[in-house]
This record gives sequence, C-alpha cells and structure tokens, in this order.
Amino acid sequence: MTVTERIQGLDWPALTAQLDEQGFAQTPAIYRAADCARLAKSFENGDFRSRVDMRRHRFGEGEYKYFDAPLPDLIDEARRAFYPPLAELANDWARRLGEPDDYPDRLDGFLERCHRAGQKRPTPLILRYFEGGHNTLHQDLYGEVAFPLQVVTMLDRPGRDFDGGQFVLVEQRPRAQSRAHVIDLERGAFLIFPTRQRPVAGSRGFYRTAMRHGVATVHSGRRTTLGIIFHDAT
Repeated sequence: MTVTERIQGLDWPALTAQLDEQGFAQTPAIYRAADCARLAKSFENGDFRSRVDMRRHRFGEGEYKYFDAPLPDLIDEARRAFYPPLAELANDWARRLGEPDDYPDRLDGFLERCHRAGQKRPTPLILRYFEGGHNTLHQDLYGEVAFPLQVVTMLDRPGRDFDGGQFVLVEQRPRAQSRAHVIDLERGAFLIFPTRQRPVAGSRGFYRTAMRHGVATVHSGRRTTLGIIFHDAT
C-alpha cells in the first residue's frame, strides 16, 4: 500500500472522535521502518530552505530545518493525503466556534490562499535532539493564514535510539489551570493535534481552548522527528 492509501484507510470517524474528546489522536504506523530511516538520514543531506539553532533563539536545545520546495515525495504525499479529512474536521470546528467554515477540500486550494497572503515558503520540518535536548512550549504560526491542525511523526526508535523526549501538549481553558498531556510518539505513526486552539463544549456552547506543544528533555541518544504543517510561511 502507498502512504496515501494507508492514510485514506485510517478509521477517520474514530480519530475524529478522539480529536473532539481529548484534542489529539495518534494513528497506526503510516511510514515503514525504511521510510523513517530514509527521512532521518535526510537531516544531513536533504534540501532545506533554512536551519534553526534552538539554543540561539531560546527555543530549547536542538536543531530543526525547514525543507525546501519541492518537498520530498514521502512528505508531500503524506501532507496531501492528511489534508482532506482534516479540512473536514477544521470546518466542523470553525462552525462550532462561529468562524468561517471555508477551508478548501484539497491542499492546493488552501496553499493558494496562503500564497495570496504572501505565505509562499514550505513549512514541513525535521527536528533533531541529543541528550539534554528539549523544545519549549510554542505554536507554529507563520503568518495571517493558519490551518488549525498539524501532524508529527517519530523517525528514530524510542527506547533504542533515545530515551525521554516525550511530546508535550498543553491546553489552557478559560478561567482554569493548564492541563498537560505527555505522549509517547510511535515510530512512523502520526500524532494529530491542534496548531493553536480547539473547541470544547461548555454549558453555554463551545468555547476556545488554547493549545501549545513542545518536547520534554531527552535523557540519552538521538531523537529525530518530522513535523508536517499545512500552511506555508511568509
């Protein structure tokens, strides 16, 4: 099966229910071990438009690189296959929050919107951490246009290539203390989570819950992940 077929064959009603209930959902493995190894290797020899030293910008301890266009086939295929079912959910979330439910049903249509807003640089990125590495809580926003969901997958082998480094997702509900979710990413599986906020049902309808994400400290080894963001950057 192709990457597209694996993504299309996911139990999307169950994933959508998890996203509605808890704000995140992890798929079964989409990338095979060879795919993960190939992508991890691209950290050294891939085509990138920019590199970020996280310590220099006080983002944490590690390094990430944004892929240049055209994106590698494995990444472009996953980005295009994930977008349609997530756009359907994004429009549903928008209706609950009283926002325009006008996300196009195909990625090309959404990217055209980004480009009209001056956001023309691709945003999928590869991140690498070693012992002591971490990523502070943040949101991946790169301009006026933003897609409300994004995905991340682990490329190295948890427990073998590294220890620690769990994915951390924090939600802040109005007039309440923050809640943290600590998630063990599975190699080749994709975690789906909100970019900025999500709707939560309350006694007077739906309200916005702000979401931020980061990475806990890596205790040993090398941790490499791939992040796929659907909006382009300025």
